[in-house]
Amino acid sequence: MEKWRTLVVPLRRELGFEIGGSWVDRERNAHVWVIAYEGDETFEEANKRYWSTSQRDDLGLDPSEYIVEEDMRVVEEVL
Repeated sequence: MEKWRTLVVPLRRELGFEIGGSWVDRERNAHVWVIAYEGDETFEEANKRYWSTSQRDDLGLDPSEYIVEEDMRVVEEVL
């Protein structure tokens, strides 16, 4: 979680993403976080751009070492 907090979160914010919250379920070894993007691109386009940036590569993180499964959902605010 330390690398996520100190490397991933700052880069996401630099690229225009907002982190709405983050929770850890230690019993299930799971991390859940809410991320949003409001800009000229769709979230999917901005996310693709994030994954393809040289800044992301420079983090030196291998996603296969910490992402076992991904469940991404697109939701809309109602309150």
